[in-house]
Amino acid sequence: MDVEMVMQELEQLGKERTKKTYIRNGAHEPLFGVATGAMKPLFKKIKKNQPLAEQLYATGNYDAMYFAGMIADPSVMTVEDFERWIDGAYFYMLSDFVVAVTLAETDIAQEVADQWIASSEELKISAGWSCYCWLLGNRADSEFNTIKIANMLDQVKKTIHHSPDRTKSAMNNFVYTVGISYVPLHEKAVETANAIGPVEINHTGKKKTISASESIQKEVERGKLGFKRKYVRC
Repeated sequence: MDVEMVMQELEQLGKERTKKTYIRNGAHEPLFGVATGAMKPLFKKIKKNQPLAEQLYATGNYDAMYFAGMIADPSVMTVEDFERWIDGAYFYMLSDFVVAVTLAETDIAQEVADQWIASSEELKISAGWSCYCWLLGNRADSEFNTIKIANMLDQVKKTIHHSPDRTKSAMNNFVYTVGISYVPLHEKAVETANAIGPVEINHTGKKKTISASESIQKEVERGKLGFKRKYVRC
């Protein structure tokens, strides 16, 4: 299939209600409003196809950009490719759930995520923290430097309440993910979450309170301590 054929398929799958939901969350035209689940049969036809993924991502159409993340081949993507993708990610559903997810399947994930966390751009920072969430939730604990992750928890504790909303959300999720999926620092993550307390963010124009402490406690009670995802991408 070429890019025109995929765009036609996506347009046919679009729903007005889904489109409105995406727009409320920050998407803008062009987009069709395709639910993620509705893309899966198309993904099974195409599977990994990096050249096609690049063409789709370059359209600027939200649904095409999301689908590009599904068919991307992270093993051939370079630092420059990810910089181009993050520059094109204009809201968090792209930065955190397309770019960060795709990055998490590479050998350069931590290197790139560290650079983004150290940047001054909100969506780069949130993508960097989100990438660590995807990594910690999928890879063996032995793949991470415990001192580094501990220092990152300290960084969150010091800066989360003064950070932009998307960064707050990603940082909060990082503390939660360490608390559940990275067993060596479970106790430190719990202490960090308790010290941070509730975090207030603006989401779709409304104030919302999130709490890593409550989320960790709920998952521990469900017996989820040590949980790892089998796959990063859907």
